[in-house]
Amino acid sequence: MDKVIAVVVTHNRRQQLSECIDALRRQTRKVDAIFVVNNGSTDDTADWLRRQSDLDFVTQANTGGAGGFARAIQTGYVRGYHWIWCMDDDGLPKEDALEHLLASENQELRLLNCAVINKEDKESFVWKTGHHKKISEVQSDEIKGIGHPFNGTLINHRIIARVGVPKQHLFLWGDETEYYYRITRKNNIPVATVTKSIHYHPATAFSLTKNWDFENGWKLYYYIRNRYHIHKAKFNNRFVAMVHYACFIMAFACMVVLFQKKDRLRKLNFIFWPVADAFRNDFSARPAYILQQLNVQNERSYGQVILTPIRNFFLSIFTPVARPQGSPSV
Repeated sequence: MDKVIAVVVTHNRRQQLSECIDALRRQTRKVDAIFVVNNGSTDDTADWLRRQSDLDFVTQANTGGAGGFARAIQTGYVRGYHWIWCMDDDGLPKEDALEHLLASENQELRLLNCAVINKEDKESFVWKTGHHKKISEVQSDEIKGIGHPFNGTLINHRIIARVGVPKQHLFLWGDETEYYYRITRKNNIPVATVTKSIHYHPATAFSLTKNWDFENGWKLYYYIRNRYHIHKAKFNNRFVAMVHYACFIMAFACMVVLFQKKDRLRKLNFIFWPVADAFRNDFSARPAYILQQLNVQNERSYGQVILTPIRNFFLSIFTPVARPQGSPSV
């Protein structure tokens, strides 16, 4: 029988991690191993992991979800597991989730995903899944052409051999989408959501139509920067990718104007920074540095807010930057 390793990436969510691990232990089709990447947690996660005799884990510096899953997937592949089952620490696979994934036909040459369902109501999809809003509306065993990594995503070792692992330098917010398009678009590997395989997940809290705090909006840096690299994976033509990215930036700016009630000007000018880094392939910014810069920008006068980002944008795109080391190879 083909061996399956479940891999979980965690950061400062020990309680949710323990619930996720318990759900993995209760699977009707037992996993052959569980591997946890402790991504720089500062709570009691490391101590808890050391007390679990049936887990394998590694504690590393925080490399974001991208670095965590790159490490996890590569580890499963190198250790010779046929299947790598991927999830965040806040997900809860239903007891028969893995059983239904493995029962799907023609698994190996397809990317398979659980149906990601709201943890609270146990009924609605967390993200748009085809044209369905609720799992009860789905009549078929699969929803072809769509999946939501890394939320109960089952990856065969042959896919990893062809595609590699997530790009760790993307850090977070978009790394999973880039990997998804690299698998499905650049390598033409089909994807399907297996509807009987349920993975419970908290509802998404962030929305661009809600007011966000400028001083603490560091994740939006990655959201804007990484979108360019997502489009490059989605479209084979670089010009087409740039056009779609430009449309995304304009739409993002319009959302700021229409829905943000505070700091509109600062939020609009903030966009120049991640866009410049996207074009320069600069992946050096980390959360602490982004937070520091947001606080500095918040203290500047409106004249500085208008001129400084524009000046830095044009200077930066013409300044060479060292390309990052590639993501871990397999």
